[in-house]
Amino acid sequence: MPRQIAQLPSRRTVEMVTAQSQKAVAAASGTFTLGGDLTINRLGFGAMRLTGHGVWGPPADRDESIRVLRRAVELGVNFIDTADSYGPYVSEEIIHQALHPYRGLLIATKAGLLRTGPGVWIPLGNPSYLRQECEMSLRRLGVEAIDLFQLHRIDPNFPLADQVGELLKLKSEGKIRHIGLSEVDVDQLAAAQQVTEIVSVQNMYNLAARGAEPLLDAAARQGIGFIPWFPLASGPLAALDGPLQQIAAAHHATPSQLALAWLLKRSPVMLPIPGTSRVAHLEENVAAAEITLTDQEFEALAAAGAADGGP
Repeated sequence: MPRQIAQLPSRRTVEMVTAQSQKAVAAASGTFTLGGDLTINRLGFGAMRLTGHGVWGPPADRDESIRVLRRAVELGVNFIDTADSYGPYVSEEIIHQALHPYRGLLIATKAGLLRTGPGVWIPLGNPSYLRQECEMSLRRLGVEAIDLFQLHRIDPNFPLADQVGELLKLKSEGKIRHIGLSEVDVDQLAAAQQVTEIVSVQNMYNLAARGAEPLLDAAARQGIGFIPWFPLASGPLAALDGPLQQIAAAHHATPSQLALAWLLKRSPVMLPIPGTSRVAHLEENVAAAEITLTDQEFEALAAAGAADGGP
């Protein structure tokens, strides 16, 4: 049986439980402070799944998506990551409906990918487009300033300095509090830092896919948040007869929960954002915050991931 979470009273509102978030399950993941002033529980929530097939259009069950977000807050999740391209726009709209006015929450969004259909993602870093999307996200989220605004992809057709520079202008205008990057390497991070402070990077990273290790190490040295997308992927490691099963059984946990626990132990700057469209799966993910791996278990999982194709 996967590690379970005790049920909270269903009629509690977001406002009531936000004040209790530090006592809730996600708080067991520890905290991290972004940009020197935004402290969050390290286990967050990625809202890409609150959309239709191919991350296009509305979700099959909008009411369940709203329940997922509100339950996440009940469980102490106070870092929600989304993007204008999720839907497009759908994820931000559902977050507004479910959680506004976001008391005690950090809402992060992104811009820089154009959507023309399901599964289609086109980098677009035209500074005027980035500004337009920021303005639209402000309206959809119902805020005067976006806590963390991330460049979703670097567009090779425009200078990086111009793309990041436009975000800096938006920050100077009070529309963005902090700036982050997504899918970059160490050199691109350094180049962006020549323009402005970068408080987070978001790259694909999980137990079985650790190609972003150099960027993670750079982020750790500098105290920059590292947000791993696709954090639950563990490939054949998660199979019923896979190498995670013995350790999982010892913790009464699932392989996916162990994959999250491994990420949290990997680095204090790690901010996993597992996403889901179901409350039951959300609760399973958040319960991973309470799993404490021994050093030996951590190393065994790391070695298993390396044997499965990781570094």
